[in-house]
Amino acid sequence: MKELISIKIENPDDEKVLAITEELSENLYIRFGSDGKNSFQDWENENSKFVFVIAQINTEIVGCGAIRPIDPTTGEVKRMYAKYPGKKIGQTILDFLENKAVNLGYANLILETRVKNKSAFRFYQKQGYKIIPNYGKYTDRTEAICLGKSLNQNS
Repeated sequence: MKELISIKIENPDDEKVLAITEELSENLYIRFGSDGKNSFQDWENENSKFVFVIAQINTEIVGCGAIRPIDPTTGEVKRMYAKYPGKKIGQTILDFLENKAVNLGYANLILETRVKNKSAFRFYQKQGYKIIPNYGKYTDRTEAICLGKSLNQNS
């Protein structure tokens, strides 16, 4: 029987979602020596173009992801995490975020991952993301690779 993954919009500071974001940070720290938290400190709860989601299988929180605004038409994918590989958790989260991004008026999504994070890089490429020039604080970071995708349905 296929497990049903449900996606819910949540507040990233909510106590019940802190465990999954802490697990993500721990996982990143173990793999890459940095927890990625400093890239996610400046979100504003009041910003209507910011969205944070969790993925659940039954009542277990098994993943998370977010979009934050870069400019009025560009959102940045942040804090993507799937607890169990191979269950389409990441794809389900990203599909939801992309649809939500279109509804919020974004034309493009961009993101950064580490060059060393080959599984994330392959995942995003399979979802139609293409390498773009490093942006923002990643501009001169050789360990970072940036990707982007047009959400225009006609492209």
